[in-house]
Amino acid sequence: MIDHAHDLASVRDATERLLTAAGALDNAAASEASRLPGWSRGHVLAHLARNADALVNVFEGRPMYPSAEVRDADIARDAPRPLDVQLADLRAASARFQAAGAVPADWSRTVELRGGVTDTAARVPFRRWIEVEVHHVDLGIGYELEDMPDAFTEREIAFLAERFTGHPEVPSTRLTDHTRAWSTGRAAPDGPALTVTGPAPDLLGWLAGRRDGAALTVTGGALPVLPPL
Repeated sequence: MIDHAHDLASVRDATERLLTAAGALDNAAASEASRLPGWSRGHVLAHLARNADALVNVFEGRPMYPSAEVRDADIARDAPRPLDVQLADLRAASARFQAAGAVPADWSRTVELRGGVTDTAARVPFRRWIEVEVHHVDLGIGYELEDMPDAFTEREIAFLAERFTGHPEVPSTRLTDHTRAWSTGRAAPDGPALTVTGPAPDLLGWLAGRRDGAALTVTGGALPVLPPL
């Protein structure tokens, strides 16, 4: 069962870790390339701020973004700002997200995200937690997949495995870190044809498009090429 209050607290803690780490940068470092192609660290910070506001829209029944073009333009506009402005904006936007999440509501209601994707309101805090944790890694400032809370890593692997379940381009696959197991890909009447094994952070990195899977072991075939998230 999803505990949205726990996830809101986890988002707050993850945001504080990110803000503290980013606060050690300077303006020059903030303008340097992140690990995301074509994005500076400023782009990542701007995206995180605007995503928090977008999820407030979701909570309050408005479209997440007016359009994809407006989303991209807002990130490009905000990316070059001085670091202190970036961090103040992200802190304020994160506080607005927390405030919206604290409003009494029907957490079982269905909400709409980008591209017509729907989910329950109770899962929105975890989706924000994903944004903060993964983009902290994307900043390239010393926070790695191995530094993520273990409970988060397990849930994110399950979340991404679910996302690819039934996808026609992904073969039926079993994922395991030798302790836990997940399944993903298209249905197979005889069970998964492939097994992908490795440390949980490497499984998450491969599923999230942050690692190439070189640290994983595959039995039954080649490592699947995953479609973009």
